Amino acid sequence: MPQGCFYEDILALEGDKEIGDKLNKIIAKIAERNDLKGVIDSVDFNDNTKLGEGKAMIDTLSNLVKIFADLSLGAHGALDDDLLGDAYEYLMRHFASESGKSKGQFYTPSEVSLLLSLLLGIDENTRQDKSIYDPTCGSGSLLLKASSLAGKKGLTIYGQEKDISTTALCKMNMILHNSATADIAKGGSSTLSNPFFIKNGMLQTFDYVVANPPFSLKNWTDGLSIDPKSKQVINDSFNRFEDGTPPEKNGDFAFLLHIIKSLKDTGKGAVILPHGVLFRGNAEAQIRKNLLLKGYIKGVIGLAPNLFYGTSIPACVIVLDKENARARKGVFVIDASKDFKKDGNKNRLRDQDVQKMRHF
Repeated sequence: MPQGCFYEDILALEGDKEIGDKLNKIIAKIAERNDLKGVIDSVDFNDNTKLGEGKAMIDTLSNLVKIFADLSLGAHGALDDDLLGDAYEYLMRHFASESGKSKGQFYTPSEVSLLLSLLLGIDENTRQDKSIYDPTCGSGSLLLKASSLAGKKGLTIYGQEKDISTTALCKMNMILHNSATADIAKGGSSTLSNPFFIKNGMLQTFDYVVANPPFSLKNWTDGLSIDPKSKQVINDSFNRFEDGTPPEKNGDFAFLLHIIKSLKDTGKGAVILPHGVLFRGNAEAQIRKNLLLKGYIKGVIGLAPNLFYGTSIPACVIVLDKENARARKGVFVIDASKDFKKDGNKNRLRDQDVQKMRHF
């Protein structure tokens, strides 16, 4: 920690006429020293359009400092109970709930995250060197839930997120949940057109992949080129579309194909997609047939509508398993469309629903 940037130094700023400017400088120094630029320094504590001017700003920021003064952050305080991580998770859920369609997609409800983790078979006996990847990781809630089931040491975490602001949210979430070593790719580009995790010229592969990609993304081909005659992607060096090219205005299968290519030969995945992937025809029907013939799809769970922030349409979980693909002779299917409880204007999975779906 840089000199002059300790907890006590921040508390001492209460009532200071230059509290906003000094807070900015302290945060900037901490970000510089700890490779957290763009994560903790994106807020301007000297912004009079949001914090007021003169005494109003001083009072607002002083009150903020007072809140932290009342918290016990020592070895036997809040951090001991993972209180900060839980509080951060709560705030993100609240923000997703209040933001509607514009921002809700960055957060996967915790009970859905738990379901996906259980479907992968992750438990306290899963080794720390097992890797888990989310190509559209949002705030990182899926990754953290899966890692938490693997015991105190967790899993080796990888994630990529296009939105720069959400990437910062994810990195902070990792830090507050004792997963600061998680490799979260910097935002700014799509996983489909510019995947970050590459090894020896090919996509890096992982033991587990979880994902809740944006539903039916219309511009998934941005950065990719499709031949108008053959309808083949002609500039994908990772052979992700050998089982077919998804429709140009719908990226659901594009993400699924990327995920399958990102799994090790023994890898397992769980992906949330809209119900349409189960029955839409033409190119998607052919891709679906090819994946079933290869045995990659282990099962499908149809979820209730209105479970996710940002959309009310029903979704499904596609469960992938490469390890036993050749021997697979069938696919398990669960209709869980009526398994939920009402929670305000949303539906939520109950613990009994999750436990029912995990046993197939």
